[in-house]
Amino acid sequence: MNERLVVFTESAAGPAYSLDEEIIRGAGGTLRCGSASSQAERAEMARSAEVLVVGGAPITRDFLSGLPRLKGLIRSGIGVDAVDMTAATDLGIVVANVPEFCTEEVAEHALALLFAVARKIAFVDRLVRQGRWRGLIPTQILPIYRLSGKTLGVAGLGKIGRNVARKAQALGLKVIGFDPYLSPDAAAAIRVPLLNLDELLQQADVVSLHVPLTAETRHLINARTLALMKPHSILINVARGPVVDEAALQAAIESDHLAGAGLDVLEQEPPSPSNALFRFENIVFTSHYASCGVESYAEMRRHVSEQAAEILRGEFPHNLVNREVVNLPQCRLGQKEN
Repeated sequence: MNERLVVFTESAAGPAYSLDEEIIRGAGGTLRCGSASSQAERAEMARSAEVLVVGGAPITRDFLSGLPRLKGLIRSGIGVDAVDMTAATDLGIVVANVPEFCTEEVAEHALALLFAVARKIAFVDRLVRQGRWRGLIPTQILPIYRLSGKTLGVAGLGKIGRNVARKAQALGLKVIGFDPYLSPDAAAAIRVPLLNLDELLQQADVVSLHVPLTAETRHLINARTLALMKPHSILINVARGPVVDEAALQAAIESDHLAGAGLDVLEQEPPSPSNALFRFENIVFTSHYASCGVESYAEMRRHVSEQAAEILRGEFPHNLVNREVVNLPQCRLGQKEN
């Protein structure tokens, strides 16, 4: 009898990236973890998988077509922009994600970046380490403006965006929002007025991005939309790098239109050392680690493992993304092995 394999092709060393072998074994599966260094290596690792767990690697039609035993694909995170969803559905493969993952951590990180930019923390840290303590205030640090009473525009009011709004309100910021998919009643429940994107950009002192990467949101923040932002406002991006046109952001920072930016994500990851944004002291960078946290990884581990077990049992995973696959005759879930 063939092993029923659950394969995780992007598991780094350490328990933070492991899955719960006991849960998977209880559903009749065998867990295999590794870290593929190429798409060819990933395909070889996944060749006999019934369930495949991936991180941010591109999952193409060609790749999926070479996995005849695959019934389910689980993204160990929220975004599924790297997965060819049409191909997965056409092939009858269910796709799941973990929308509960890191909502607290990313919200906290967005606000941490905001404070780091607004209070010039990273800049002054560098000066202090250079031995420049005396004489810094006020000549080299001002202007710094208090955040309390300012307006935060949250673009994308999903789980994370709503969490940012709640935390920001507690800090004394007025919050406005943009989300074409959120109902007015849901927005009213969190006390966030809904505006269109242009209105939000024109009114916000700080704009925090929490939208998924889609064809519609790629370069959502561009030369035109940046020009709408208030002079000396701040941009925070903890969503996806390509949501922001970096060339346009460079121009906005260079012209002093924006006071600064906090970026956890970039268009190219890892970035080139020659990235033009690196020369600006008023941009704070982190390395796409907003989701990191002991609690967030424990929750991800549990949710991914539970959904792998559901697929092994012939059940649809509780965070099914491509729901249209359910009624398709080619759906592989529940099909018997030949």
